[in-house]
Amino acid sequence: MTAAFLEVREVSKRYGPTLALDRVSFEVHEGEVFGLLGPNGAGKTTLLSIVSCLLEATSGEVRLLGRAIVPSDREVRRLIGVVPQELALYGDLTARENLCFFGELYGIRGVELQRRVDRILAAIGLEDKAGDRVRTFSGGMKRRLNLGVALVHGPRLLLLDEPTVGVDPQSRNHIFEEVRRLNGEGMTLVYTSHYMEEVQALCSRIGIMDRGRLVACDTLPRLLQTLPGTIRFRVAPLTPGLRERLKELPDVLLCERESRLLELECNDVKLALVELMRLLQQENAELVHLDIEEPNLERVFLHLTGRQLRD
Repeated sequence: MTAAFLEVREVSKRYGPTLALDRVSFEVHEGEVFGLLGPNGAGKTTLLSIVSCLLEATSGEVRLLGRAIVPSDREVRRLIGVVPQELALYGDLTARENLCFFGELYGIRGVELQRRVDRILAAIGLEDKAGDRVRTFSGGMKRRLNLGVALVHGPRLLLLDEPTVGVDPQSRNHIFEEVRRLNGEGMTLVYTSHYMEEVQALCSRIGIMDRGRLVACDTLPRLLQTLPGTIRFRVAPLTPGLRERLKELPDVLLCERESRLLELECNDVKLALVELMRLLQQENAELVHLDIEEPNLERVFLHLTGRQLRD
């Protein structure tokens, strides 16, 4: 693994008596897609605002390429692109005019600016809509342009805050493909979403926040290992001898529910299933019902953050 590209060190943020971030620390490596999950109010947007130079931490620090991130540092801000949850577009301007406007804010002019704008319009699938006013666009088109605006100055770090909220499946897939393309070209991305399948599909490592704290940070396979899998089944006949042998299966916990439904909790579902089938064959028992529940990111997320509704 390469050295840290983005370092978040003991970052806290207070708003009066409210502690929005509580000593958050993690690293993002160059060329990585890092996922950031958390319920509403967990502190994700506050953290991204600090990383994107929009907000100053109460304590702790964030470093990009070894350089401290502070709102007054224009040079470090040029390295960062932000795709905010709320659309940051001008409805009365065309798609091309929006891209040119934001490019000029970074000092890009003339032929170089037009070249970048043309390339981005093609990448986000809006070449044929370049001259249309943004207020006429669908939600998916606006989301794609929102992504394009964050890319026009050529950032090395891209922060995406709920980039697919309210979009159609086609636009959502296009944004996925663009994220993968950008990462394939070496860009480092931090991706936040409430859609677990997006994070699971796109991100190499995932941080989970709750109530201002980072409660977990690891690869998906390691996060999934925090919960057991479950094999639910019924067999006939369920003899006392079979029940005893089921209890002796390695690395499993046997539970018996109503209507003779059995459950095996296990860390390795595939291995436990092989052992179960071998045992049933030895005991001449018939499997009459089988249901397998393996850990997924949503289950891990709810396990770590709870099921209580958040405002």
